[in-house]
Amino acid sequence: MTKSRAAVAAAAVALLAGFTAACGAGASTSSSASAAFDPNACQGGTLTVLNHRGQGNFDPAELYTSGGGKVPTLVFRTLTTRNHTTDGPDSAKVVPDLATDTGEPNQDATVWTYHLKPGIKFEDGTPIKSADIKYGLERSFAPELPGGPPYLRDWLVGGEAYQGPYKGGDLASIETPDDTTIVFKLRKPEGDFPFLATATQFAPVPKDKDTGTAYQKHPVSSGPYKVVSNDGGKSIQLDRNPNWSRAVDDQRLACPDKIVVSSGLDQSVINQRLAAGTGDDAHAVTTDTNVDASVLAKLNGDAALKKRVVTGYFGETQYLAFNPTVKPFDDARVRQAVSYAIDRESVINAVGGTAVAKPATTFLPDQPAFGYTPYDYFPAGQSGDPAKAKELLAQAGYSNGLTITLSHSTVTGDGSGPEVAAAVQQALGKAGITVKLEGTADDDYQTKYQKPATEPGLFVASWGADWPSGGPFLAPIFDGRQILADGGNYNSAQLNDPQVNAEIDEANKLTDPAKAAQAWGRLDAELGKQAYTVPLFHPIYKRLYGTGVKNAYVSQWNGLYDLSRISVK
Repeated sequence: MTKSRAAVAAAAVALLAGFTAACGAGASTSSSASAAFDPNACQGGTLTVLNHRGQGNFDPAELYTSGGGKVPTLVFRTLTTRNHTTDGPDSAKVVPDLATDTGEPNQDATVWTYHLKPGIKFEDGTPIKSADIKYGLERSFAPELPGGPPYLRDWLVGGEAYQGPYKGGDLASIETPDDTTIVFKLRKPEGDFPFLATATQFAPVPKDKDTGTAYQKHPVSSGPYKVVSNDGGKSIQLDRNPNWSRAVDDQRLACPDKIVVSSGLDQSVINQRLAAGTGDDAHAVTTDTNVDASVLAKLNGDAALKKRVVTGYFGETQYLAFNPTVKPFDDARVRQAVSYAIDRESVINAVGGTAVAKPATTFLPDQPAFGYTPYDYFPAGQSGDPAKAKELLAQAGYSNGLTITLSHSTVTGDGSGPEVAAAVQQALGKAGITVKLEGTADDDYQTKYQKPATEPGLFVASWGADWPSGGPFLAPIFDGRQILADGGNYNSAQLNDPQVNAEIDEANKLTDPAKAAQAWGRLDAELGKQAYTVPLFHPIYKRLYGTGVKNAYVSQWNGLYDLSRISVK
């Protein structure tokens, strides 16, 4: 290990330690994760996943997930992953997956080298080679397959102009000198590269099996399960991959023989079915539905039910996003007026109350590892300040009021849906702002707001941490070099400020987590003055599991059940 390598590793460990201290303390392990659980005898049965939101396009290039134990983790292995072997603080750490280690950087962390483990195979028994990982990553640059993390476009040499393998040929900054070695050449130092290598885009894709936009119907598995059927992400059946074994994957137990994902369910129905825990629902969990008021009301009087509710925290912010290229949001006074008018208490009540959400006035989550720096430039109190909002609107030339459109998802309960939009509409109405609501089905909604040409002027959004640092929280939202015109864009303000870009680069160079956190906190405080977003709340996860589920615990990385460890009785 070189001196530089040691510094990078130490920084990552320290950063994660800070994250788990902040975020993991509230996570509780379920009673089913007990000493009685025997991983050597956990095989068999069918695990059901009951979800409200659809999985979406099940293509590794389009999925915005990392190795945190959700459904994609069961099919797509990546160079690195989160530590799946524990529910303690170490569950937030990065560990090797397809690779032999978490990466070997050069002296200044601008070149990262990985070597593949022996014996890793696709579902058809074909050996996984470094060229398959390179090709999978190149696909994620294709405009036809938008939606993945934007970092590689910014980090890799030549990534900003590359258009994927269908139109752009080979990406020279990813090298495969042999079948087990892959080398990444970056245009700037990035000590966080092992964190990024957990992203689903790092899953191998065999070039001769690539069917473009149709690949999501049957992606080739490198994990413990293969896709047997996929109804557009609404219903997915996964069966055991016969060419996977624990001998080549020490991170996933893969206990059930089959996993069935059912989406598009009403959230109250999901809670009712999990609470009852009968029939197939005894062997069910959810990865996207919080317990509702009816369940919360029963917990103190039902000890058995209370034992099946797990609480977890995740660095995430629900917010209103402005597109300043759309009038009247090009005027900062209008954006400020909306910020003053917002009623956070009514928004939080709309999503279930303080048990599942806490108010936010900063874009960064209120956890030290992210660089949280308290500020509230447009103090609305608990219920808004309509008088101050009217004053700003008058200054902007709207003394007789203003009519705007608020776009939102039609999915209830995810923080971006109609219940939040209605609460915002009511609060802004008190300030003389008439709000027309525009609801769009979830997948179409994301496609619309992730493309600058179709991005609404004001919409409800959320952003969760890709890893415990301010970088992956602020850069995708405010770095002008990450604006993507063809889709998969998260910079809703379409901000391309050279000073902001430079501050992001300087913060990314820091390997001391305390100094990096301070830099990210300063940048968040500076950006907050511009009112490009209106932070609403940080979610708290409380989720049920069925009566026949064992070893169900939440990861301290993302506050969700780790499906790769669960078994059914």
